[in-house]
Amino acid sequence: MKTISSASQASSKSRSIYTQNLVLTGVSAAVLTVISQISIPLPTGVPVTIQVFGIALIGTVLGWKQGCMATLVYILLGCIGLPVFSNFSGGLQCLTGMTGGYILAWPVLAVLAGIPIKHSSQAVSLLFSMILSIIGLMTVELAGAFQWSLLTSEMSFQAIVAYSFVAFIPKDIILTILAVLTGSKIRKALVKAGSLK
Repeated sequence: MKTISSASQASSKSRSIYTQNLVLTGVSAAVLTVISQISIPLPTGVPVTIQVFGIALIGTVLGWKQGCMATLVYILLGCIGLPVFSNFSGGLQCLTGMTGGYILAWPVLAVLAGIPIKHSSQAVSLLFSMILSIIGLMTVELAGAFQWSLLTSEMSFQAIVAYSFVAFIPKDIILTILAVLTGSKIRKALVKAGSLK
């Protein structure tokens, strides 16, 4: 009887964790959808957005595995045509267009932002989390610039990278650092509440 009861409790706990993960993934995709609508169009065709904040935030809060999964779900929703990307756009053309490289590299940012850093000093842990997240951000910027350069004859890859260091990267670094700081606090609260391990 005890064995059956223990198995039942384990199964119930497993279902509860699975449900929590589904809810957190869904909420994260919804948060990314809302954040994606905050954008400023530019003549270049690539708008100024704060999407990297959302990606880094979700990676920091959920951890690398679930954060990556939530980001992939969000991208998949956009691929099938739901208007979840900036300016309520959606469809495969968003991935094959000038901003597609940025979108395709988002899971890398989510993974690097979500890698757990365990150190006796909280400040050191935060510092390394920021460094990993900024590496993820640079991956996004370079992937985005590469695809952008393939689709335009007006700017070379080097010119786009130089432009990005003026138009996007300084702002995105600040947003990424804020995401790590904010996400770390949210994660602690969720762990304390039992919603995350």
